Parts: sequence; structure tokens; C-alpha cells
Amino acid sequence: MDSKLTLVIGNKTYSSWSLRPWLLLKHAMLDFKEFRIPFHSDQWKHEIDQHSPSGKVPVLKDGGLRVWDTFSICEYVNERFMTGRGWPKDPSARALARSVSAEMHSGFPHLRQSLPMNCRRRFPGFPVPDNAAIDIARVLEIWRTCRLAYGDPGPWLFGGFCIADAMFAPVALRFHGYDVSFSGAEARYLDTVLEDAAVREWIQAAAEETEVVAEEEVDWPYEAFL
Repeated sequence: MDSKLTLVIGNKTYSSWSLRPWLLLKHAMLDFKEFRIPFHSDQWKHEIDQHSPSGKVPVLKDGGLRVWDTFSICEYVNERFMTGRGWPKDPSARALARSVSAEMHSGFPHLRQSLPMNCRRRFPGFPVPDNAAIDIARVLEIWRTCRLAYGDPGPWLFGGFCIADAMFAPVALRFHGYDVSFSGAEARYLDTVLEDAAVREWIQAAAEETEVVAEEEVDWPYEAFL
């Protein structure tokens, strides 16, 4: 346990990039402080540059060291605190996990734009645009491939929880929130994410937030997320 760790995050309702390293830290059972700066707030305007060289979240602070960008934070945590356990042990599985994580980090622009993360609201019957549907199909293909090739014996993409699961967890929340329907191994994986104690802790905290970021909201009838 290292009490010097601080993770600077944005709103839990909206910040998919903040959720990813937060989940990894939780699953690694590391002791860390959480510092939340709401988007578009006076606090953000006055404080973000004090914490983040890029002016974005998340940022991990380890003593005097600052690590920013989600993927970099996850790699740092894996090397510094997890002795490599953040990735699958098998070299082939590890290569696939890194590949799909990198694809998630840099891709799926239509999914991100059309289905922004919102951990407070579900949108039943939401009409998914065709270009976002293509991104969704690719995500489901990734989940299916990883689960069928390397999923045994655990419920995560590569059996046990790893960085790839941290990278795809916000996408799972988007699928739940925007009423994306599917079955099989992909649906079972979605249930694994939704039932995870750390994920549920994040969602509960999001439900208690009061800030509304208009550009992150969609114009569609909604209900409670869980």
C-alpha cells in the first residue's frame, strides 16, 4: 500500500478516461487518494494546470512524480506496483490484450461521439447511428475473441481482471446506458462489468454528483442508470 498516490479525475458521471486507471488501482488494492475536479467549473479553471501538464484528466501523482494519460498511468501502475500482473501472464494473451487496449485508446470515434458516457442515466430505445453501430460491432468482436480464446477460468476478457478490462469498462457502461442489445459471451462479459464492486462504487458516486455538462448529455428520454 502506498498512501502517496493521488489520482486526479473529472466527473464520475462523464469521465470515461478517469474511470480506467481508477478501476485498475481498485483491483490492484492500492491505497490512493482521489481528487475530483468537475469539468467546466471554476475549480477546473483555477486548478487543473496545477495538477496536469496536459490540462486534462486523469493524472496520477506519486510523490513528486506526475503521470498523465490513461494508458501511461495503467502501465506505470503495472510496473511500479503490480509486478506485471496488470497484463496476462501468457505472452500471446498479453500481446492480444495490449493490442485491443491500444485500439480502444486510439479508436472508436463514432461510438465516443454518439454515445457519450453518462453514469447517471439510461436511454431506453436509443437510436444508434450507423457509424457508431460499426464501432459497436468491432468492440463486440474484440470481447468475443478475447473471451473465447483466453477467458477461462475467470469472467474477465482474459480470465482475471487486467488493463484491457479497465480500458473497455467505460464502453460496457455505454452499452448498458444506451440500451445496446446483444447476447452470448459478450452479454455475459457486460454483466461481469456491471456486477463488479468497484464499478458499482463508481456508478453510485456518479449518481450523487450534481453537475450537469450540457455537451455530454443527449436529448432522449432517460431513467436511472441502475
